[in-house]
Amino acid sequence: MHCKQGLAAHPGVAMLRRGCGRGIGLRVAAVVLAGCALLAGCKPVAPSGSQAQGRSILAKVRASGTITLGHRENSIPFSYFDNQQQVVGYAHDISLAIAREIGREAGVPQLQVKLVPVTSQTRIPLLLNDTIDLECGTTTNNSSRRRQVAFSTNYFVAGTRFLVRKDSGISDIADLAGKNVVVSAGTTSEIALRKYNHRHDMKMRIIAARDHGDAFVTLEFGKAVAFMSDDAILYGEISKAKNPREWQVVGAPLTNEVYACAMRKDDPALKAIADRVITRMLRDGEMRKLYARWFQAPIPPRQVNLQVPFGDGMQALFAAPNDRPLE
Repeated sequence: MHCKQGLAAHPGVAMLRRGCGRGIGLRVAAVVLAGCALLAGCKPVAPSGSQAQGRSILAKVRASGTITLGHRENSIPFSYFDNQQQVVGYAHDISLAIAREIGREAGVPQLQVKLVPVTSQTRIPLLLNDTIDLECGTTTNNSSRRRQVAFSTNYFVAGTRFLVRKDSGISDIADLAGKNVVVSAGTTSEIALRKYNHRHDMKMRIIAARDHGDAFVTLEFGKAVAFMSDDAILYGEISKAKNPREWQVVGAPLTNEVYACAMRKDDPALKAIADRVITRMLRDGEMRKLYARWFQAPIPPRQVNLQVPFGDGMQALFAAPNDRPLE
């Protein structure tokens, strides 16, 4: 089965060639936003009472035939642009599976999916001001964020570690005292590292980069000696390096994280669908196939195999799917 690409012309919309799925087609377009919506300093616009009451994803899809998904630009292998400028990745495949199920339940056989790029700083504001409906990427499900948004069943378990050059002499966080360390702005890694730095008087100079890609560039150019993030993200950054063999992930995990899809808190129908889809994928083997595809096989753009082990945390999640935060 092949998807039609017959979207009406629209300023700022470009077609992405994505496959159809399991009885319902998805027409996928990338939406380029400008202005306040993508600025980290923008405040979410609170919806009026009438808007809040009518925000069910099923009602929206039936009325408009569209759903808007937030995606990352550089979060290999979760959600990122490949060398054809198509959005791909483990988490992106999960978000498309949820969109397909929403289309089925809403009775919209050719659901149009609009894709909006987000960063660690903009993803929650863009959910709260209704710019996007769902965001599946590298968003940590934790108690603090749950005060703002709802989370689906978890789909990944990670630990925060450090990416360094193999010849750096750095093997753990103790080696970073007084040194420059880069993080992605607005992430749980930034929060954890700043707390640790203050508590232990490490005198690290912490650099907050726009996103994971910019953080790795900062590291590559020697402006920092280490990049702290979730270990799977760090393996993804190694795949982009000019010489991947020069880099390694080191240190005991400073924190443990679980990833889930984020959505507005006032749409229980969307959460129910997302939970159902992810739980099914965890139990029927589909998620394990996705893991093998994105973490244990060559992936675009450079066909590097990240070789990320299927660890104990992932095995526990697959055995008992849940939406609980780790903190």
